[in-house]
Amino acid sequence: MTDTTGAGPEPAGGETVLEVTGLHRAFGSVQAVHDVSFSLARGGSLGIVGESGSGKTTTARIVVGLERADAGRVMVCGRDRSGQPGRGRTQRLERAREVQMVFQDPFLSLDPRVSVGNVLREALRLHFPETRVEHARRVGELLDQVGLGSREAAALPRQLSGGQRQRVAIARALAVKPAVLVLDEAVAALDVSVQAQILNLLADIRRDTGIGYLFITHDLGVVRCVTDDVVVMRHGRVVEAGPTADVLADPRHAYTRLLLDSVPRPGWNPKRITAARRAL
Repeated sequence: MTDTTGAGPEPAGGETVLEVTGLHRAFGSVQAVHDVSFSLARGGSLGIVGESGSGKTTTARIVVGLERADAGRVMVCGRDRSGQPGRGRTQRLERAREVQMVFQDPFLSLDPRVSVGNVLREALRLHFPETRVEHARRVGELLDQVGLGSREAAALPRQLSGGQRQRVAIARALAVKPAVLVLDEAVAALDVSVQAQILNLLADIRRDTGIGYLFITHDLGVVRCVTDDVVVMRHGRVVEAGPTADVLADPRHAYTRLLLDSVPRPGWNPKRITAARRAL
């Protein structure tokens, strides 16, 4: 399915947990996001793919609430997140719990002075202070859910591998039981074997919890493995969208074909790819 109007794929089935409609965001004269729309079903997995500068990360930051859209609407579980959050602390925290984000480099988002166990306890204390007696049990559950144990719980971030730190970041996001987890190049900095472990972990979590995933990535291998649907962005616009298997097997837009042709393989010709890119 080719899409040049900004409309993304409808969720394959089930309740719509995230609905994005007509997003626009400009930075000065640069239109970073232009009329972007898509939907994500509860328990679904949607990939947004494109090169650097395509607008995919700006779109993700708008969904999470780290950026404000100039126009358009973001609905999560039927609630409009497009406006400013309420001034009350309870309202802000409730809104933050709906959508959580895992970044490419968890080391930058973890306090180097705080142990893993305390990272999780702080998240729980902030969002669920009334259930403090349950925090120790919940920390254990979260660590087990992401394949970590008591040894890692006592460690500082610098004492962990990159894959372990990403597991901590995932556990912290899951601590507040979000409806949507946004993963912004969440495995891009990891070794290939560790990438596979984290992607398998995320697949297990989605199956067990019904959380919806929004994957932001340039890696078509990741898109192929872990998403049900995909949105292809170029220059801030959606150029193609649909079920992942269909889009990757039979791309209709020249840019999507270029992305697929850019993946190194036997007979790959980078000069031809460069010429094709210039011709777009």
